[in-house]
Amino acid sequence: MVQSDYDALCGILCDEEVMRAAYESAFNLEEAQNWLNRHLKRYEEYGFGLWAPVLKETNEMIGQCGLTMQGWREKEILEIGFLFQKAYWHKGYATEAAFACKEYAFDSAGC
Repeated sequence: MVQSDYDALCGILCDEEVMRAAYESAFNLEEAQNWLNRHLKRYEEYGFGLWAPVLKETNEMIGQCGLTMQGWREKEILEIGFLFQKAYWHKGYATEAAFACKEYAFDSAGC
């Protein structure tokens, strides 16, 4: 993701129903920008993070999926995370993206 993905990202992070799946509530615009800033820093720190899946036909960003480091029992572990716009639920995109992230983690990231 890059800063120019902010508007599309807000369509995900600021949607109450979408965010119920992963967070306590939807983000406001400032929280969405802070979220994006954190992930841009994670690209620098880890060399990976959450990416912007886009539809090939329209070049529209439909979600976010990727690898993140999460705290668990006093250590950090690698996790595959994803959120998609509600219009793209139940179409196989999350499964396809998560599988690609798993392959990347084992083949490219050396996990």
